[in-house]
Amino acid sequence: MLDWNSLYSNGLEYADFLERHGTPEHRRRWADLHAAIALTEPQRELLGRFTREMHVACLAGAWCGDCVYQCPILDHIAQACPRVKVRYWDRDAAPLVASELKVCGGSRVPIVVFLSEDLQEVSRYGDRTLARYRQMMEQMFGASCPTGLVLPSGEDLAAVVQDWFDEFERVQWLLRTSPRLRQLHGD
Repeated sequence: MLDWNSLYSNGLEYADFLERHGTPEHRRRWADLHAAIALTEPQRELLGRFTREMHVACLAGAWCGDCVYQCPILDHIAQACPRVKVRYWDRDAAPLVASELKVCGGSRVPIVVFLSEDLQEVSRYGDRTLARYRQMMEQMFGASCPTGLVLPSGEDLAAVVQDWFDEFERVQWLLRTSPRLRQLHGD
């Protein structure tokens, strides 16, 4: 089991992660997708009602098409809600983290670990959202790994944004109703 108390502070913020691990082409792809994302007003309003601090650890790869497609969504959520703090690790530069966060026996990215304010593990999510898997099933037998070269359609992107948003909301309510945290905060 990972010791997030010692690991979390070593994670990189979004821009620092891309600067350290991305090529100029990787950074361009991430920026293009970042610019295509817009949270809805109801999503922003709900994020504004979050009361529990949420730390989020994301194992990613700047080179990874799935990360291009999804990590900018995490940055938008973090920018819209000061209670959400996301840190990133490169899969290849953090083998200890990568070995603990395998999916279906493989090193997949992005993988997100949701942590409480005191860095207790709450939930894991990744490598793709349900909407993304549905999209892939529709395109089955095409490219096995998206490249991030072509931006997803607005409808497809909105569905993946909503999936990520729903998971952030689920974890926030899990934190909000946690007996341990309710006792700690007296609420």
